[in-house]
Amino acid sequence: MPTHAPDPGSADPLGLHGVIPPTLTAFDENEAVDYDATAAQAEFVVEQGAHGVFPLGTNGEFPLLSADEREEVVTTVVDAVGDDVPVIAGVGAPGTRETVQSAERAVDAGADGLVVITPFYYPLDRAGAVDHYRQVAAAVEKPIYVYHIPQLTGNRLPLSTLSEIATIDGIAGLKDTSEDVPWLGRVLTDNPDLTVLAGSNALLYTGLEMGCAGVVSSVANAFPELVVKLYDAFDAGDPDRAQRLQERIDDVIAAFDRGPFMASVKTGLALRDVGVEPGPLRRPLRRLDDERQAALAADLRELDLL
Repeated sequence: MPTHAPDPGSADPLGLHGVIPPTLTAFDENEAVDYDATAAQAEFVVEQGAHGVFPLGTNGEFPLLSADEREEVVTTVVDAVGDDVPVIAGVGAPGTRETVQSAERAVDAGADGLVVITPFYYPLDRAGAVDHYRQVAAAVEKPIYVYHIPQLTGNRLPLSTLSEIATIDGIAGLKDTSEDVPWLGRVLTDNPDLTVLAGSNALLYTGLEMGCAGVVSSVANAFPELVVKLYDAFDAGDPDRAQRLQERIDDVIAAFDRGPFMASVKTGLALRDVGVEPGPLRRPLRRLDDERQAALAADLRELDLL
Protein backbone atom coordinates (compact mmCIF):
# COMPACT_ATOMS: atom_id res chain seq x y z
CA MET A 1 0.00 0.00 0.00
CA PRO A 2 1.09 3.61 -0.48
CA THR A 3 3.54 5.34 1.84
CA HIS A 4 3.23 9.02 0.89
CA ALA A 5 0.91 8.73 -2.11
CA PRO A 6 -2.84 9.03 -1.48
CA ASP A 7 -4.66 5.94 -0.23
CA PRO A 8 -7.45 4.32 -2.24
CA GLY A 9 -10.99 5.02 -1.10
CA SER A 10 -12.72 2.95 1.56
CA ALA A 11 -15.48 2.06 -0.94
CA ASP A 12 -12.97 0.27 -3.16
CA PRO A 13 -12.51 -3.42 -2.27
CA LEU A 14 -9.65 -3.74 -4.77
CA GLY A 15 -7.71 -0.89 -3.18
CA LEU A 16 -6.60 0.36 -6.60
CA HIS A 17 -3.55 2.61 -6.55
CA GLY A 18 -0.41 3.35 -8.48
CA VAL A 19 -0.05 2.99 -12.25
CA ILE A 20 -2.82 1.28 -14.21
CA PRO A 21 -2.15 1.37 -17.98
CA PRO A 22 -5.19 1.29 -20.31
CA THR A 23 -3.72 -1.68 -22.17
CA LEU A 24 -3.74 -2.05 -25.93
CA THR A 25 -5.70 -4.38 -28.15
CA ALA A 26 -3.21 -5.72 -30.69
CA PHE A 27 -4.21 -6.47 -34.27
CA ASP A 28 -2.60 -8.35 -37.11
CA GLU A 29 -2.17 -6.82 -40.55
CA ASN A 30 -5.73 -7.85 -41.47
CA GLU A 31 -7.04 -6.08 -38.33
CA ALA A 32 -8.03 -9.32 -36.63
CA VAL A 33 -7.39 -9.26 -32.89
CA ASP A 34 -3.97 -10.70 -32.06
CA TYR A 35 -4.67 -12.19 -28.65
CA ASP A 36 -1.10 -13.40 -28.09
CA ALA A 37 0.29 -9.89 -28.65
CA THR A 38 -2.49 -8.41 -26.51
CA ALA A 39 -1.41 -10.70 -23.67
CA ALA A 40 2.25 -9.89 -24.24
CA GLN A 41 1.61 -6.15 -23.95
CA ALA A 42 -0.23 -6.60 -20.65
CA GLU A 43 2.64 -8.76 -19.39
CA PHE A 44 5.14 -6.11 -20.48
CA VAL A 45 3.58 -3.29 -18.46
CA VAL A 46 3.23 -5.50 -15.38
CA GLU A 47 6.86 -6.58 -15.66
CA GLN A 48 7.77 -2.89 -15.69
CA GLY A 49 5.96 -2.29 -12.40
CA ALA A 50 2.34 -1.47 -13.26
CA HIS A 51 0.03 -1.96 -10.28
CA GLY A 52 -2.99 -3.02 -12.37
CA VAL A 53 -4.25 -3.12 -15.95
CA PHE A 54 -7.31 -1.68 -17.68
CA PRO A 55 -8.12 -3.50 -20.93
CA LEU A 56 -10.82 -2.14 -23.25
CA GLY A 57 -10.40 1.52 -22.49
CA THR A 58 -9.98 4.16 -25.17
CA ASN A 59 -6.52 2.85 -26.08
CA GLY A 60 -7.96 -0.65 -26.20
CA GLU A 61 -10.21 0.52 -29.07
CA PHE A 62 -13.25 -0.96 -27.36
CA PRO A 63 -15.91 0.70 -29.57
CA LEU A 64 -14.39 -1.05 -32.61
CA LEU A 65 -14.59 -4.57 -31.17
CA SER A 66 -17.47 -7.03 -31.22
CA ALA A 67 -18.97 -8.32 -27.97
CA ASP A 68 -17.25 -11.67 -28.49
CA GLU A 69 -13.90 -9.98 -29.12
CA ARG A 70 -14.22 -7.86 -26.00
CA GLU A 71 -14.94 -10.89 -23.83
CA GLU A 72 -11.99 -12.77 -25.32
CA VAL A 73 -9.68 -9.79 -24.71
CA VAL A 74 -10.66 -9.79 -21.04
CA THR A 75 -10.12 -13.55 -20.80
CA THR A 76 -6.73 -13.18 -22.47
CA VAL A 77 -5.53 -10.40 -20.16
CA VAL A 78 -6.84 -12.12 -17.03
CA ASP A 79 -5.05 -15.33 -18.02
CA ALA A 80 -1.84 -13.38 -18.68
CA VAL A 81 -1.60 -11.15 -15.60
CA GLY A 82 -4.64 -11.73 -13.41
CA ASP A 83 -2.65 -13.63 -10.81
CA ASP A 84 -0.27 -10.68 -10.43
CA VAL A 85 -2.37 -7.49 -10.53
CA PRO A 86 -6.04 -6.44 -10.59
CA VAL A 87 -7.69 -6.44 -14.01
CA ILE A 88 -10.40 -3.79 -14.38
CA ALA A 89 -12.18 -4.20 -17.71
CA GLY A 90 -13.92 -1.54 -19.74
CA VAL A 91 -17.55 -2.49 -20.38
CA GLY A 92 -19.07 0.78 -21.59
CA ALA A 93 -21.60 1.16 -24.40
CA PRO A 94 -24.08 3.81 -25.58
CA GLY A 95 -26.98 2.01 -23.91
CA THR A 96 -27.66 0.52 -20.49
CA ARG A 97 -28.84 -2.86 -21.78
CA GLU A 98 -25.66 -3.44 -23.78
CA THR A 99 -23.49 -2.18 -20.91
CA VAL A 100 -25.10 -4.67 -18.51
CA GLN A 101 -24.54 -7.51 -20.96
CA SER A 102 -20.92 -6.48 -21.46
CA ALA A 103 -20.41 -6.25 -17.69
CA GLU A 104 -21.81 -9.73 -17.15
CA ARG A 105 -19.53 -11.16 -19.84
CA ALA A 106 -16.48 -9.42 -18.37
CA VAL A 107 -17.27 -10.88 -14.95
CA ASP A 108 -17.60 -14.34 -16.52
CA ALA A 109 -14.19 -13.75 -18.16
CA GLY A 110 -12.60 -13.15 -14.77
CA ALA A 111 -12.37 -9.35 -14.45
CA ASP A 112 -11.76 -8.09 -10.92
CA GLY A 113 -13.57 -4.81 -11.51
CA LEU A 114 -15.47 -2.96 -14.22
CA VAL A 115 -14.88 0.45 -15.76
CA VAL A 116 -18.15 1.94 -17.00
CA ILE A 117 -17.89 4.94 -19.29
CA THR A 118 -20.77 7.37 -19.30
CA PRO A 119 -23.19 6.51 -22.13
CA PHE A 120 -22.31 8.31 -25.32
CA TYR A 121 -23.90 9.71 -28.51
CA TYR A 122 -27.24 10.71 -26.95
CA PRO A 123 -27.38 13.56 -24.42
CA LEU A 124 -27.70 12.26 -20.87
CA ASP A 125 -29.66 13.88 -18.05
CA ARG A 126 -29.13 13.39 -14.31
CA ALA A 127 -31.84 10.77 -13.85
CA GLY A 128 -30.61 8.80 -16.86
CA ALA A 129 -27.01 8.82 -15.65
CA VAL A 130 -27.89 7.70 -12.12
CA ASP A 131 -30.24 4.97 -13.36
CA HIS A 132 -27.60 3.71 -15.81
CA TYR A 133 -25.05 3.10 -13.08
CA ARG A 134 -27.70 1.72 -10.72
CA GLN A 135 -28.74 -0.88 -13.30
CA VAL A 136 -25.16 -1.98 -13.98
CA ALA A 137 -24.32 -2.19 -10.28
CA ALA A 138 -27.42 -4.27 -9.61
CA ALA A 139 -26.48 -6.76 -12.33
CA VAL A 140 -22.96 -7.67 -11.17
CA GLU A 141 -21.12 -8.21 -7.90
CA LYS A 142 -17.87 -6.51 -8.85
CA PRO A 143 -16.63 -3.01 -8.01
CA ILE A 144 -17.50 -0.40 -10.61
CA TYR A 145 -15.37 2.59 -11.59
CA VAL A 146 -17.07 5.47 -13.39
CA TYR A 147 -15.14 6.58 -16.49
CA HIS A 148 -15.54 10.31 -17.15
CA ILE A 149 -14.20 11.55 -20.49
CA PRO A 150 -16.78 14.10 -21.70
CA GLN A 151 -14.68 15.33 -24.62
CA LEU A 152 -15.25 11.94 -26.28
CA THR A 153 -18.66 10.92 -24.91
CA GLY A 154 -20.36 14.29 -25.15
CA ASN A 155 -21.74 13.81 -21.63
CA ARG A 156 -20.26 15.64 -18.66
CA LEU A 157 -21.30 14.58 -15.17
CA PRO A 158 -22.25 17.49 -12.92
CA LEU A 159 -20.71 17.23 -9.47
CA SER A 160 -24.07 16.63 -7.84
CA THR A 161 -24.85 13.81 -10.27
CA LEU A 162 -21.53 12.09 -9.59
CA SER A 163 -22.08 12.39 -5.85
CA GLU A 164 -25.48 10.72 -6.27
CA ILE A 165 -23.92 7.93 -8.37
CA ALA A 166 -21.29 7.48 -5.65
CA THR A 167 -24.01 6.49 -3.16
CA ILE A 168 -24.97 3.43 -5.24
CA ASP A 169 -23.84 0.18 -3.67
CA GLY A 170 -20.98 -1.21 -5.78
CA ILE A 171 -19.61 2.10 -7.04
CA ALA A 172 -15.96 2.04 -5.99
CA GLY A 173 -14.26 4.85 -7.85
CA LEU A 174 -13.78 7.21 -10.74
CA LYS A 175 -11.35 7.41 -13.62
CA ASP A 176 -11.34 11.08 -14.71
CA THR A 177 -9.95 12.19 -18.06
CA SER A 178 -11.92 15.43 -18.27
CA GLU A 179 -8.78 17.58 -17.79
CA ASP A 180 -10.99 19.82 -15.63
CA VAL A 181 -8.80 20.35 -12.56
CA PRO A 182 -11.33 22.35 -10.50
CA TRP A 183 -14.00 19.67 -11.17
CA LEU A 184 -11.59 16.94 -10.11
CA GLY A 185 -10.69 18.82 -6.95
CA ARG A 186 -14.33 19.09 -5.93
CA VAL A 187 -14.87 15.39 -6.65
CA LEU A 188 -12.03 14.48 -4.32
CA THR A 189 -13.39 16.75 -1.60
CA ASP A 190 -17.02 15.69 -1.94
CA ASN A 191 -16.47 11.93 -2.35
CA PRO A 192 -13.64 10.86 -0.03
CA ASP A 193 -14.73 7.20 -0.05
CA LEU A 194 -14.11 6.80 -3.78
CA THR A 195 -10.83 5.72 -5.34
CA VAL A 196 -10.08 8.43 -7.89
CA LEU A 197 -7.68 7.76 -10.78
CA ALA A 198 -6.17 10.60 -12.81
CA GLY A 199 -6.50 9.80 -16.50
CA SER A 200 -4.74 12.67 -18.29
CA ASN A 201 -1.06 12.13 -19.16
CA ALA A 202 -0.21 15.78 -18.58
CA LEU A 203 -1.82 15.78 -15.12
CA LEU A 204 -0.33 12.66 -13.53
CA TYR A 205 1.71 14.56 -10.92
CA THR A 206 -1.09 17.07 -10.42
CA GLY A 207 -3.59 14.29 -9.86
CA LEU A 208 -1.44 12.65 -7.21
CA GLU A 209 -0.80 16.00 -5.52
CA MET A 210 -4.55 16.65 -5.42
CA GLY A 211 -5.31 13.28 -3.84
CA CYS A 212 -5.79 10.73 -6.63
CA ALA A 213 -4.78 7.24 -5.53
CA GLY A 214 -3.43 6.31 -8.94
CA VAL A 215 -3.01 7.20 -12.58
CA VAL A 216 -4.28 5.70 -15.84
CA SER A 217 -1.76 6.75 -18.46
CA SER A 218 -1.67 5.83 -22.15
CA VAL A 219 2.03 6.78 -22.16
CA ALA A 220 2.49 3.84 -19.77
CA ASN A 221 1.53 1.47 -22.58
CA ALA A 222 4.77 2.28 -24.39
CA PHE A 223 6.97 3.60 -21.55
CA PRO A 224 5.53 2.14 -18.35
CA GLU A 225 8.77 2.55 -16.44
CA LEU A 226 8.59 6.35 -16.75
CA VAL A 227 5.15 6.53 -15.18
CA VAL A 228 6.01 3.95 -12.53
CA LYS A 229 9.10 5.95 -11.59
CA LEU A 230 6.96 9.10 -11.25
CA TYR A 231 4.54 7.33 -8.93
CA ASP A 232 7.33 5.70 -6.95
CA ALA A 233 9.09 9.05 -6.50
CA PHE A 234 5.88 10.66 -5.27
CA ASP A 235 5.19 7.74 -2.94
CA ALA A 236 8.74 7.96 -1.60
CA GLY A 237 8.17 11.57 -0.61
CA ASP A 238 10.28 13.06 -3.41
CA PRO A 239 7.96 15.49 -5.23
CA ASP A 240 10.83 17.25 -6.99
CA ARG A 241 11.87 14.04 -8.74
CA ALA A 242 8.22 13.25 -9.51
CA GLN A 243 7.81 16.68 -11.13
CA ARG A 244 10.96 16.16 -13.22
CA LEU A 245 9.57 12.85 -14.41
CA GLN A 246 6.28 14.57 -15.29
CA GLU A 247 8.30 16.97 -17.44
CA ARG A 248 9.94 14.01 -19.17
CA ILE A 249 6.52 12.46 -19.76
CA ASP A 250 5.40 15.82 -21.18
CA ASP A 251 8.23 15.49 -23.71
CA VAL A 252 6.90 12.07 -24.70
CA ILE A 253 3.40 13.55 -25.03
CA ALA A 254 4.78 16.21 -27.38
CA ALA A 255 6.43 13.51 -29.49
CA PHE A 256 3.26 11.42 -29.56
CA ASP A 257 1.25 14.49 -30.55
CA ARG A 258 2.76 14.19 -34.02
CA GLY A 259 -0.28 11.94 -34.00
CA PRO A 260 -2.76 10.51 -34.28
CA PHE A 261 -1.92 10.02 -30.59
CA MET A 262 -3.13 6.42 -30.24
CA ALA A 263 -1.19 5.46 -33.35
CA SER A 264 1.89 7.07 -31.82
CA VAL A 265 1.49 4.97 -28.67
CA LYS A 266 1.41 1.74 -30.68
CA THR A 267 4.29 2.90 -32.86
CA GLY A 268 6.33 3.97 -29.84
CA LEU A 269 5.91 0.53 -28.30
CA ALA A 270 6.85 -1.21 -31.54
CA LEU A 271 9.95 0.98 -31.91
CA ARG A 272 11.20 -0.15 -28.51
CA ASP A 273 11.74 -3.69 -29.82
CA VAL A 274 10.78 -5.37 -26.54
CA GLY A 275 9.07 -8.33 -28.16
CA VAL A 276 5.59 -6.82 -28.35
CA GLU A 277 4.13 -6.05 -31.78
CA PRO A 278 0.82 -4.22 -31.27
CA GLY A 279 0.14 -3.94 -35.01
CA PRO A 280 -2.11 -1.35 -36.64
CA LEU A 281 -5.21 0.31 -35.30
CA ARG A 282 -8.58 -0.89 -36.54
CA ARG A 283 -10.19 1.26 -39.20
CA PRO A 284 -11.29 3.99 -39.35
CA LEU A 285 -8.35 4.75 -37.02
CA ARG A 286 -5.06 5.08 -38.87
CA ARG A 287 -1.47 4.13 -38.23
CA LEU A 288 1.33 6.68 -38.67
CA ASP A 289 2.59 7.19 -42.19
CA ASP A 290 6.28 6.59 -42.89
CA GLU A 291 7.23 10.25 -42.49
CA ARG A 292 5.55 10.63 -39.12
CA GLN A 293 6.91 7.31 -37.91
CA ALA A 294 10.45 8.39 -38.78
CA ALA A 295 9.91 11.73 -37.02
CA LEU A 296 8.59 10.00 -33.92
CA ALA A 297 11.56 7.64 -33.86
CA ALA A 298 13.91 10.62 -34.10
CA ASP A 299 12.13 12.38 -31.24
CA LEU A 300 12.27 9.31 -29.01
CA ARG A 301 15.96 8.76 -29.76
CA GLU A 302 16.65 12.40 -28.87
CA LEU A 303 14.89 11.75 -25.56
CA ASP A 304 17.15 8.71 -25.10
CA LEU A 305 14.15 6.39 -24.97
CA LEU A 306 15.13 4.06 -27.81
